[in-house]
Amino acid sequence: MAAGQSRSSNVLVVPQASQALDQLKYEVAQELGIQIPQDGYMGYMATRDAGAIGGNITRRLVQIAEQTLAGQSNFR
Repeated sequence: MAAGQSRSSNVLVVPQASQALDQLKYEVAQELGIQIPQDGYMGYMATRDAGAIGGNITRRLVQIAEQTLAGQSNFR
């Protein structure tokens, strides 16, 4: 794999959201009491911990989307 390339196949629709999503990951991990390694490599984390972080991020993003849609009168 070339330097700088990620192994993830996920592509952000809004690339500027990368920093906000990264911050959300650390916030959720802290709330759950899960320590993310300082070097950012999460390959040695327990699958259960990684899943808990991802699940809570998804839950929070769905809540944000629902609140946004509820505030737009043309989607009611």
